Amino acid sequence: MTAPAIRLAHLRKTFRGRRALDDVNLNVMPGEMVALIGASGSGKSTLLRHVSGLVAADRGESRVEVFGRLVQNRGVISADIRKVRADISFVFQQFNLVDRLPVITNVLTGMLHRLPAWRSLLRRFTPDDIACGVKALTRVGIVECACQRASTLSGGQQQRAAISRALVQQARIILADEPIASLDPESSRRIMELLAEINRESSVTVVVSLHQVEYAMRYCARTVALRAGVVVYDGPSSQLNAQLLRELYGAQSDELLSSDSRDTGAAPTRPIDVQPAYASARVNAWVEAHI
Repeated sequence: MTAPAIRLAHLRKTFRGRRALDDVNLNVMPGEMVALIGASGSGKSTLLRHVSGLVAADRGESRVEVFGRLVQNRGVISADIRKVRADISFVFQQFNLVDRLPVITNVLTGMLHRLPAWRSLLRRFTPDDIACGVKALTRVGIVECACQRASTLSGGQQQRAAISRALVQQARIILADEPIASLDPESSRRIMELLAEINRESSVTVVVSLHQVEYAMRYCARTVALRAGVVVYDGPSSQLNAQLLRELYGAQSDELLSSDSRDTGAAPTRPIDVQPAYASARVNAWVEAHI
């Protein structure tokens, strides 16, 4: 049998006397795209941070594995966590880009774990490294922004740059924590379609936490629903409906069912395929200055 890409066993986490995760058991298979839904405070972000080893679980039986490799056990982070994280890319709601650096530099930080220490410290990239970054930016449709400061990009563009960084990292798992929470409906559709495309074409396992159930139903075959740190539903997204959500969440279901009035439910829009030719001169100038 194929080993799970992600395995959570008896995962528990307590913050200030409140149980944020309560005996969560979950397997995600390689190549799945899974939506993680729940109202604010349900434990979605906490769960994703445990998968990447950013947070240690409570001492006890908790265990987290990625592709059979230990992330943490009984509340202790693995000594090899940096090597394990090479397979995991975390896409944050707030993008986590360095505003003053060019977009291409932000993207190329995704490969620092593969570079010699001195090149990592100095951020010295070869032409092949930069070509990889340009290819990733082309794939997400913002190669024309390669030499701009990250601070000049719109929210949707910054999120696409963050996804480009994941592509450069060559991670086998993408954990996206509310990646569309601060975006307009059009940008949200583009980001979700981009994640779905990466999942479909590159067989990357994607777990994306969402507030909006309609996006889970549209882009993810499977949905895991959390309430107060407990898994209350794990099954086909197609079976989610207003009645079931109200049974699971009560009054909190309104938070999950609400959608922007501008979102008409139109079919997902694919990212614009921007060819890099007209951006090549600026990229070449950047290369000459940085290698």
